[in-house]
Amino acid sequence: MNNYDVIVVGAGTAGCLAAKTTAEAGLKTCLIDRKRREEIGEKICGDALGEHHLKNLGLEKPQGGELEKRIEGIKIYSPDLETIFAIAHEDFVGYLLNRRLFGQWLLKKALDEGTVLADSTQCLEPIIEKSFVNGLQAKNLKTGKNIHLKARIVVDASGFLAVLRRKLPRKMGIENEVANEDVEACYREIRQLKQETKNEGYCEIYLNQKVTPGGYTWIFPKGGAKVNAGLGICMRGKFPNPKSQFYKHILTRSLFEGSLLLQGGAWYDPTRKPVDNMVGNGVIIAGDAACLVNPIHGGGIGPSMLSGQLAGKTIIEALQKGDVSQKSLWPYNCRYMESYGVKQAGLDIFRMLLLTCRDEDLNYGMKYRLLMEEDVLKAGLGEEFHITVTDTAKRVFRGLKRIRFLNKLRITVNFMKQVKAHYKHYPESPKNFKEWQLETDALFKEAKSKIME
Repeated sequence: MNNYDVIVVGAGTAGCLAAKTTAEAGLKTCLIDRKRREEIGEKICGDALGEHHLKNLGLEKPQGGELEKRIEGIKIYSPDLETIFAIAHEDFVGYLLNRRLFGQWLLKKALDEGTVLADSTQCLEPIIEKSFVNGLQAKNLKTGKNIHLKARIVVDASGFLAVLRRKLPRKMGIENEVANEDVEACYREIRQLKQETKNEGYCEIYLNQKVTPGGYTWIFPKGGAKVNAGLGICMRGKFPNPKSQFYKHILTRSLFEGSLLLQGGAWYDPTRKPVDNMVGNGVIIAGDAACLVNPIHGGGIGPSMLSGQLAGKTIIEALQKGDVSQKSLWPYNCRYMESYGVKQAGLDIFRMLLLTCRDEDLNYGMKYRLLMEEDVLKAGLGEEFHITVTDTAKRVFRGLKRIRFLNKLRITVNFMKQVKAHYKHYPESPKNFKEWQLETDALFKEAKSKIME
């Protein structure tokens, strides 16, 4: 029997930060991952990270090739490609990562603090005694033997698969399942181009409901004439195959003529508000396992690392008190909701608008500035944007042919404001959570009925 203070499941961005934080405080920490040590960090994603996330976490810039290219902003293309929104803001300045090297850099930080790594180890299920998670059953993939690991607190940072969260008893009050409509099926390739593009360091996002219903295509420049290109499709109803769409609509562009495939693969991205409650007796959920992904652009590295650090700090406090109950771990919920969850929930409302926008509406809205760069910027930053009376009059004049779209935009803005106000009053203890959750469900149900009708 192996005994620890903390076991972290998943050596991704959330797991490494959680392990680093707890081990740094002197807690006996075990980090497990089903990958081999040298493979940790490899993941199918867009590989983009805002520079501000490193600053907010107190992390220095890595210097060993982890940051492949500096990004100065994003460009958003209308479905007909006639209108381009160029958004340059400090929150959209960052880097394209070498994902494996970056993951190895984070892993080293955790190990340097004394974390014990159990690689090639698959988490099977939580061990629950007297309503508390106090360990897990796992399988050593090298030997094929099952092992038991005990801990005072377990962190599920296992990514979208959420191997622990899905097996927790419902009475813990943590969501087990995520609806398909809140998930994007993604396909991505790293390609070597024949020559460096003329891209000035902007990430490119392409909107087109026919190609990527409920999602978008991305083309992100990497160093050495390489690009990270892919697309995400919302898993609503009968959705098209992402890889087929990529090969049919994206690889046929002249940019990719004569390009060489370096790496490709598919994955899933939860794009919604955070899991309402992320703690139970002896357990914390972090990163993608808790749906901590930006609902608009699908970026999850920054909020994932934030959640790992906040989880670690909360665990330290709980163990100092000798209390690992849900009530004792509840500050993790409050801290995440305050720092990023409010923004994330508001963007989930904005996602409803984008999910139901027709290409014709997006073309018209972007061309005639019914939806402007400033709106997109403020939405992406989680800030409130208002349509004033004067501004409304101007937009209505420009949007007589798209009055329905303009009305949806107005309704969306109002619901974003309501949701953010609601999340700013996240309950400070489990005592008032049920009431808050009922209000949350009602608010999102109403928004969905009016925006997605």
